[in-house]
Amino acid sequence: MSQLFVRTGIEFSSRQQVLTHIGEEMLAKGVVHATYPAALIEREANYPTGIALECHAVAIPHCEAVHAKSAAIYLIRPDKPVKFQQADDDSEIAVSLIIALIVENPTAQLKLLRRLFGELQNPNTLEMLLSVPSERLATLFRETVLEPESCVLAL
Repeated sequence: MSQLFVRTGIEFSSRQQVLTHIGEEMLAKGVVHATYPAALIEREANYPTGIALECHAVAIPHCEAVHAKSAAIYLIRPDKPVKFQQADDDSEIAVSLIIALIVENPTAQLKLLRRLFGELQNPNTLEMLLSVPSERLATLFRETVLEPESCVLAL
């Protein structure tokens, strides 16, 4: 069971600021160990997570399962896109949705990543996630991207 945290109405000046925010928030929620913030930043520097899709771009920052206390997803829809380095080349892309994964089990992480990639390939799904009112974002994400029984809302 993953907890789902959602944040909208926030601006970031850089991906470094996004990653620092994720680390601090997940530490405050108690779902990660103290090693998580630094590990997340280091992982993003070595293995960028920006993904260009048909009409928009997303980032899926994550790090090794050893830094997690419990499974969680932190979904962030910033007010303005944030530049992330693309996963498959050296260019930067403007990311409109950030999906931070905190996974305790590497096998579950691969399964979740496959599911995310599959669902995010659908331009309609991403458009809905970007345009739905803030109070409906968690529900829509759960219903369209995650299996409904695999997630519990915790705001």
